[in-house]
Amino acid sequence: MKKVNSPLIGKNLTDLKEICEKHGVESFRAKQLFNWLYSNDIKDFNDLTNLPKVFINILKLDHCIHPLEFVQSTKSNSELTNKFLFKTRSGSLIESVLMNEGNRVTLCLSTQVGCALDCKFCATAKMGFKENLNSGEILDQYLLIRQKVKKPITNIVFMGMGEPFLNYKNVIKAAHLLHSPDGINMSTKRITISTAGVIDKIKRFTKEKEKFKLAISLNGTTNEQRSLIMPITLKNSLDDLLDASKKYTESSKRWLTFEYVLLKERNDTVEDANRLITLLTEIQRCKLNVIPYNEIDGEFQRPNQNQIQTFMNKLRSARFPVTIRWSKGTDIDAGCGQLAIKNNSM
Repeated sequence: MKKVNSPLIGKNLTDLKEICEKHGVESFRAKQLFNWLYSNDIKDFNDLTNLPKVFINILKLDHCIHPLEFVQSTKSNSELTNKFLFKTRSGSLIESVLMNEGNRVTLCLSTQVGCALDCKFCATAKMGFKENLNSGEILDQYLLIRQKVKKPITNIVFMGMGEPFLNYKNVIKAAHLLHSPDGINMSTKRITISTAGVIDKIKRFTKEKEKFKLAISLNGTTNEQRSLIMPITLKNSLDDLLDASKKYTESSKRWLTFEYVLLKERNDTVEDANRLITLLTEIQRCKLNVIPYNEIDGEFQRPNQNQIQTFMNKLRSARFPVTIRWSKGTDIDAGCGQLAIKNNSM
């Protein structure tokens, strides 16, 4: 049986020190290796120029560098959005999306292959759930894309394929690796983790005082309405979700973003706008992003321009900030809710 080498990408400083200790290598080499892995665009072991050859040979026996294989990229006609396809070592395919807006370059990372939540308007849900990505597979999307783009990536959102909080441990480890001052050194203010509303993990995120930004997909103004499009609501009620959200902002003193995908004749009425104002007014330090639906093959549609404008006009009286976010890259199925692997045979 062929030996499967463990990728180094995804290991934190503690993990690397354990490797050093196991092989009798000085512990300071772990920090050097950490810096190589995350601060430099390395492709293979030959790039590790300041490490002893003996240590490099030890690493080669048990490890490889990258857990992902780059497959292809697809650029939007607007030139502002690029979708990247990767293959995991198990053979699964995942997608990441890079979005340009002025000096802001945002990378949307996937955290699972498929998704188990079955949100009715989301293309990823149609794949079903395949597997969780480990921390290395999550982070390697960033590292491999960084090698291929000219402008530096300024912001990260865990909002691609999958529900990040159903892969909590690996997502948080990847986020901390992105933030580590000894490596990538990205500010926590530039790292956002999005969830469809996994309440126990929101509570854990709050209790552990994680400093990354939090976004919650709301998409409904009553429990019944939300349950029809987001089955997670059946075990994570809207009232409980809002209560957990309120406690998060009170405990963390941080801003919380609510995402609201606007669906024709589902959640787009003036009454919905009024309920949104009522529901969110009591939550301090929250803001609302309204996202006109990006259509996929299915029963849902985007409201027409007049209905969108009427909805947004009603929200002008809200005491919290409200913005409308038009997704980029919809021509290459890279918009919010459009990520899905249609052919897994590559």
